[in-house]
Parts: sequence; C-alpha cells; structure tokens
Amino acid sequence: MTNEMIILWESVGLMEQGLIGTTGRQFVVKDKDGNERVVMEPEPIHTFARWKDMGYSVRKGEKAIASFLIWKGAEKHATDKDGNELPETTVRMFMKRSSFFSAKQVEPLRARS
Repeated sequence: MTNEMIILWESVGLMEQGLIGTTGRQFVVKDKDGNERVVMEPEPIHTFARWKDMGYSVRKGEKAIASFLIWKGAEKHATDKDGNELPETTVRMFMKRSSFFSAKQVEPLRARS
C-alpha cells in the first residue's frame, strides 16, 4: 500500500469520526469483495514538513489530528573495502510514525521583510 493510500484511508476514518471535514466531492471505491461504495472525499491532512513545503505553518499550540505509520526511505551509499564511496546506492524502506495536521490548523507563512 502506498503512502497516498494509507493517508486517504486514515483521512476517511477521521472524517467519519467527525474530526475533519469533507471537500464536498465524492468518489467510488471497491472493497476486497468487489462491492462498490460511494465515499465523501475528506479534507486534506499533511505532515508538518509537507505543510511547510506547501507554504504553510502549523499554528503554535496545535496538536496533531492523527498519528499513524507511513513508508519512509533511507538511502545507503555503498563503499569499497578502503571506505571509498561507490556509485551504487540502495534504498531501505521502513514504516515510520508521522503526525498529521488538517487545513484548519495551519496558516500561510509570513513573508520576511
């Protein structure tokens, strides 16, 4: 399962609990038995770093709306027996708990003068 899928399903759960709102759009999903279901699209949630990348800051004092595991990758650079770096790199994937915030918890970053 990709991070996008993990975040979507966690968001749907948060929306159904009333912790976040909806965008007003709908989409159709199929369960493992092939049954279709219409689901409201939840409002977006992102990590602190992702909101920052998008030009927003989490308001001071806000607590994460959710915390769950997503995939993270770490590169490892290969070295020879003398410790010289080789051109090959490997990526190790692992699950990492991340905290998520809703759009109601952020504000645009202020331009610095």
